[in-house]
Amino acid sequence: MRIKEKIKKILDNLPDEELEKVYWTVEVLQKDYLFRKNLQDKGAILSELFQKEAQSVNELWDNSFASDISMDTKKAVYYDQIKWHIFSYQIKNCLKEEAARNAFDAAAKDELYVMYQNKSYVLMLKNAKDTVSTDFDSEEDIYIFDKDLTWTYVHTHESYCGPYFHLAGGFK
Repeated sequence: MRIKEKIKKILDNLPDEELEKVYWTVEVLQKDYLFRKNLQDKGAILSELFQKEAQSVNELWDNSFASDISMDTKKAVYYDQIKWHIFSYQIKNCLKEEAARNAFDAAAKDELYVMYQNKSYVLMLKNAKDTVSTDFDSEEDIYIFDKDLTWTYVHTHESYCGPYFHLAGGFK
């Protein structure tokens, strides 16, 4: 029996109130599939980093883009909950909105880290040179940065905040 037939058989036996749960789960899976497929169609090679590796990447971002911010300031802007508040509260200098998108689109993007605020894994993209800002519009609270940690691009869950682009060495 093919997998679709197996799924249909299961669905046929579920009451309507359970089908609602199934729908939302399948929608999340589809969104993630389409996001990853789009990147792969552009030639990007995706791999996932978990646990210690993901934590190390998270610490790299913190150390590269937020280490010069005091603990008091981080606490005041709820950094532990939402890292991108360092940009929305204007603690760190950054480009915003279309200027941020344009900077990301123009940046060198051979190898990238894609880190999420609320997920326990990090995506690593190789051969990501053809990715553009709109490729990440379906994602929320996502932090993208190059392997050399020279810049970061942040797409938030708030339509009125961001996106943001921060250059580690500052803007001239």
